[in-house]
Amino acid sequence: MQNAHKLFVGVDVGTGSARAGVFNREGACLGSAAHDITTYRSEAGIVEQSSHNIWDRVCQSVRQAVAEAGIKPQDVAGIGFDATCSLVAVDTKGKPLTVSQSGKNSRNVIVWMDHRAIDQAERINATGHRVLDYVGGRISPEMETPKLLWLKENLPDTYQKAGHFFDLADFLTWRATGDLSRSVCTVTCKWTYLAHEKAWDRSYFETVGLAELADADFARIGQSVVDVGTPLGDGLTIHAAEALGLEPGTAVGAGLIDAHAGGIGTIGATGPHEGATARMAYVFGTSACTMSSSADKAFVPGVWGPYYSAMVPGLWLSEGGQSAAGHAIAQLVKFHPAYPAARLAAKKAGCGVLDYLLGKLSEKDLRPSEIALLAKDIVVVPEFLGNRAPFADPEAKAIISGLDHDATEDSLVALYVAGILGLGYGLRQILDVQSANGVRPELVVISGGAGADPIIKQLMADAAGIPFAEPETVEPVLLGSAMLGAVAAGQYETVTDAMQAMSSLGARYDPAGGELRTLHKRRFVAFEALQKGARTARGAA
Repeated sequence: MQNAHKLFVGVDVGTGSARAGVFNREGACLGSAAHDITTYRSEAGIVEQSSHNIWDRVCQSVRQAVAEAGIKPQDVAGIGFDATCSLVAVDTKGKPLTVSQSGKNSRNVIVWMDHRAIDQAERINATGHRVLDYVGGRISPEMETPKLLWLKENLPDTYQKAGHFFDLADFLTWRATGDLSRSVCTVTCKWTYLAHEKAWDRSYFETVGLAELADADFARIGQSVVDVGTPLGDGLTIHAAEALGLEPGTAVGAGLIDAHAGGIGTIGATGPHEGATARMAYVFGTSACTMSSSADKAFVPGVWGPYYSAMVPGLWLSEGGQSAAGHAIAQLVKFHPAYPAARLAAKKAGCGVLDYLLGKLSEKDLRPSEIALLAKDIVVVPEFLGNRAPFADPEAKAIISGLDHDATEDSLVALYVAGILGLGYGLRQILDVQSANGVRPELVVISGGAGADPIIKQLMADAAGIPFAEPETVEPVLLGSAMLGAVAAGQYETVTDAMQAMSSLGARYDPAGGELRTLHKRRFVAFEALQKGARTARGAA
């Protein structure tokens, strides 16, 4: 029976913050809030968080968003959660269990970007097991089974004592409902669950040294795997409802990885290039994720998947992206001698350095596409955290070519522009390899805070050589999560129905033609040559 209430909460846990938004059935955001979460970083690519801290910030954000929307708790019919693909460990009683060399149980989350398991990933890849065909041919250290193998080898007490290992989105829905079901999105994309077979492959876990996880019908990593938006348990438990400031029994939908929530929130709208298979979702934040859907499974080398029903029900997902995107540009500009002065100027202006540099671009008497000319001879491969796609190479490094002695702010601006273009060329590589293997989106729908400015959208469209569009909503990831709550509450029968009803497209950005198109083709050749040279230098070519 359809719930009479018509409002839904979406919760998004990103790398640095927990956010919440309240939406009506047409997808309008009535109120939102965000709170930072604590991250612990140390040497060798170690990045950890606390599930207790994350849940606390989620609850604060939901309460504040409901208050800002000016609604009553009973007005909320459903809630959905998305989160980064981070690994959470809890003991048999559901208490935090350390994943840290510090031994602190409060540090029980290995963050998605943590690269401690590079060696374990390489050994898993050396097995050539058939499940690797469904992760683009090579598993990434960002995924969960390499991290679990690292725990077994380095923190055996945690590995043995753990009652459950969760992807972060599944931890949040469990904390909210007590339901141990896992989302088909999380376990298919990051845990090697074969959704098209509706099964784990026991032989994979035995082959890679994680046979214990198959015990008791995979009880510690997921016996029940459900479609996104599936109602979980009896809705919010009394304790969770009290913490969130909502009503007990409020419907909770099975969750999504954060980037996939952005995909759900953007690609379903009516308009040009209509249909999920005609659009790629590009979620541009700390990292950048690309998600393309196809009716038939397509094996794309270096691109994760194909994953069945992992984002849009009934379609195959090809997932790529860049391990560092917004973070890469922030790191890039720090190398320039004009950065300290720009940082001071940005502080005086009450903004961040990247926003300050964007403001400088806005002052130029140039059309957005002509801003690419400012990069001059500088070409940047912004792979500070490796290449996620299409090379699946976690050892790749960033490259900067074309620097001179210029230490002025204009030179810093040029480096910044070259970095944005580098992200666009990386996206072009993903589009090219997908197209060669039968996945051919016609439009990129961009979302995420790092790509919010129209100048960036135009530069990216020009560099990638494909039209871009922006979603009408300013909160597409939160909207995607809210859709899960709407489906769980019975407001919409399917996720696809919710996508069509609750999302819409805004401005469009067509790639430049003429001389600028020729410029980007030439720069793209140089971009690929730099990548090839770097692989040769480290003996990986």
